[in-house]
Amino acid sequence: MRRRRRKKNDPKEPEDHGLGRSRGGFGSKIHILCDSEGQPLHFDVSAGQVHDSTMLDTVLIGADASLHDEDGVPMAWPVKLAADKGYRAAWIDEYLLELGMIPVIPSKENEDRDNRPVEFDKAAYRRRSIVECLIGWLKESRRIATRFEKTAVNFGGMVRLAFIHRYLRLCVA
Repeated sequence: MRRRRRKKNDPKEPEDHGLGRSRGGFGSKIHILCDSEGQPLHFDVSAGQVHDSTMLDTVLIGADASLHDEDGVPMAWPVKLAADKGYRAAWIDEYLLELGMIPVIPSKENEDRDNRPVEFDKAAYRRRSIVECLIGWLKESRRIATRFEKTAVNFGGMVRLAFIHRYLRLCVA
């Protein structure tokens, strides 16, 4: 009689494996936070249907841990955070202001622009293209663009590997 091997479940692996249906089809979303030079600070993977704003806290907390030295002293903290309209919500503005960051998020078409706690900085928002270039660079990796990995943990590992490759290229240059 043959024994069946049971796979051990990774506690970090989400139930849906970071896969879901969105307007773009079946896939995953990569939520990235980068610095002003386009170097990645932290990322997280979610299912395609997960709204962007629900992942903001997760990405910021992950980056917060990586922005401290071994004594817990902050090395750097962003002054402004630019994001697209998917992150436009009153609670996000309040949350970022509490953290000491100025939100640079455009208003939605149907929203009263005068009701915001901070005026929209158009010049700072133009720099958001830096993160779009980082995502474009990341999607040049075929393994990431097509998501060959079955689990979200392994897919996240491939994204980390791509980021390590990016940082190593900086060290050589």
